[in-house]
Amino acid sequence: MDELIRIMPCLDMRNGRVVKGVHFVDIRDAGDPVECAKAYCDAGADEIAMLDITATIENRVTMLDVVKRIAEVVTVPFTVGGGISDLKSAEEVLKAGADKFSTSSAVFKKPELIKEMVNEFSGQRVTVAIDVDRNKSMPSGYEVYINGGRTATGKDAIEWAKCVDGYGVEVILPTSKAGDGSQNGFDLPVIRSIKSIVTANVVASGGAGKMEHFTQAIEAGASILLAASVFHFGIIKIPDLKIYLKKTGYKLS
Repeated sequence: MDELIRIMPCLDMRNGRVVKGVHFVDIRDAGDPVECAKAYCDAGADEIAMLDITATIENRVTMLDVVKRIAEVVTVPFTVGGGISDLKSAEEVLKAGADKFSTSSAVFKKPELIKEMVNEFSGQRVTVAIDVDRNKSMPSGYEVYINGGRTATGKDAIEWAKCVDGYGVEVILPTSKAGDGSQNGFDLPVIRSIKSIVTANVVASGGAGKMEHFTQAIEAGASILLAASVFHFGIIKIPDLKIYLKKTGYKLS
């Protein structure tokens, strides 16, 4: 792969704190978001993501005060997701200091909103996140979930990714419920299937537990490597991961 690889720690937020769960549940505390964001930048992260994991189900916008405080300390591109349901909420997040935003449930319910967001803010600033879980009755074997991974939609995940790509977004972020927080590896068939039909950059998300998992994700087609647990709890350090990837022959951002 000639594409530059980017390392993206993700700050899952609840009640103003960084948290991390397993399979979208069993949540535990992982620290202060501003301290975490600064530490990751200092450690060599290429991008930072912040996801307000309960904003959508609580029917509120993301925590703009936290976005502002993180934006003041980050030195790399900063993506914010959670509760971004229209142009206004997206604009507020960008004005608060985010470089990009991620949206999921709202655009699934109203796909034309993706086109509106791309036209208003450019495809570079729009990430569409897709929560998926295995379902043998779907053509691809994967189903889209919304509302923080709580609600099955009956829509095939790979078909939805192709639809999303058609609107001109530059990043698609699929997260497998089966892999989330498990540290057993990314759900490689999801990455591989999506990358085979889209032109957007694909993010590997959900399941990193050891160095080899990141190289497997790259081989499957991911160019952005997102992880939370392994970074938050010191299982893998970003400088060590970068050394490992370079030695393996990959070009980093």
